[in-house]
Formats: sequence, structure tokens, C-alpha cells
Amino acid sequence: MAPTSAPELYRRILLVVDLNDDIGRLGGRARSVAAACGAQLSLLHVVEYVPVEPMGETLLPAIEVEEELIKRATQRLQELAAGLGLPASACRVEAGNTKSEIVRVAAETGSDLIVIGSRERHGLSILVNLTEDSVLHAAHCDVLAVRLK
Repeated sequence: MAPTSAPELYRRILLVVDLNDDIGRLGGRARSVAAACGAQLSLLHVVEYVPVEPMGETLLPAIEVEEELIKRATQRLQELAAGLGLPASACRVEAGNTKSEIVRVAAETGSDLIVIGSRERHGLSILVNLTEDSVLHAAHCDVLAVRLK
């Protein structure tokens, strides 16, 4: 009988959060997996800002709006990290296309697991390619989709 090697454990886990959600279940799952594997856990939120110009007039310069969104997201993400017992240094906020940024950051940081929330879909939303589906098919690593209510 050939010797079996030890199972490969996750070393870097990227928890992707939507700041509108209660991340209790999602964060708890990610923290549990990280603890079981002795893995480093980091948090990511992506600001996907699309400037809207009503009647062709800009209310605020787009750069200022995006900077403010990033600033608020960073503050909220750090609060969520503290609630999970993680340092502010474990937080990262990026701006751009959500799916692309998640996949890019996971590759850049050498993450071997992405944890992302998933909602049950009904009706026409079943036909929409949501973020978790896109990430699942584009990521270079494993993806854990935690069902949210």
C-alpha cells in the first residue's frame, strides 16, 4: 500500500464581504476554517462605483465620490474585522469590477481559498450571472460559497 500524504491545508483565506450584509455567518465560517487550518484570514470589499451624470451635469467630481466611498468602506471593513478579532491590516478595499478585483486580489495575495456569500435566487434572478458564480468559474483557487439568508 502506497503511503498517503497529509492533506493540503489552506494557508491564505480571502473573505469577500458586501458591507450591506450581516457578515456573522459568513465571517464565522471563514474564521473557523482559518483556525482549523492555521491559515491567515484577510478581508476584501470591492467598491464598484459607476458615476451617474443626471442631465449631463456632474454633481461632484467622480474621483472625489470614489475616494469617499473607499474611505467609508475602509472604515466599515475595519469595524467588521475588529468584530472577527482581526487587525485593520487584514483589510483591503479595492475599486473596480467586483468579480475581476476578487480574482485579481486572490491571485496577487496567493490566496488558496476565497470565502464569499451566496443568496438563494428565485425567478428571473436565476438567469443572472451573479458575482459568486463568476468568481467560482474564474478563480485560480477553491471557492467556498456560504449560503446567506
